[in-house]
Amino acid sequence: MDNASARNMWGDYLDKHLEDAFVTAPKTIHFCDNEKDANECVELVLKNTKKATSPSLLGLQLRNETLPKIGDFLVITDWDGNAKCIVKTTAVKLKPFFSINEAYARLEGEGDKSLAHWKKSHWDYYTRELAPFKREPRDSMIVVCQEFEKVYE
Repeated sequence: MDNASARNMWGDYLDKHLEDAFVTAPKTIHFCDNEKDANECVELVLKNTKKATSPSLLGLQLRNETLPKIGDFLVITDWDGNAKCIVKTTAVKLKPFFSINEAYARLEGEGDKSLAHWKKSHWDYYTRELAPFKREPRDSMIVVCQEFEKVYE
């Protein structure tokens, strides 16, 4: 964790939750690949509207990132790296893009919370995410459906 704001927030969390003192320090992330969406998404988490995120399995593999696990903590920042909250992963499911349903789209809490909005915004994101690797999203590609709860802000 090389972000001072995130380190400070994690330290403040541990002061109140000694039971997590031996947990591996969490990853620090911001959502999305642009400032507007990253800042909107963290605000949705703060309002308890956004309770899931959905990286592509291929994107994680191409970036040599590990799969999230139940119990993982994340420090969520805004685009500028200011820590805003800590979330804890409560579920991880691997699903093909075509099988995402309305209930899951609502958990993500973005836009009008519809499946149509979820599919369009995520397809656009996956297209940008995979382009540097000369890959394209497919309807059958695996999405990592990561559900979480906000545990600290």
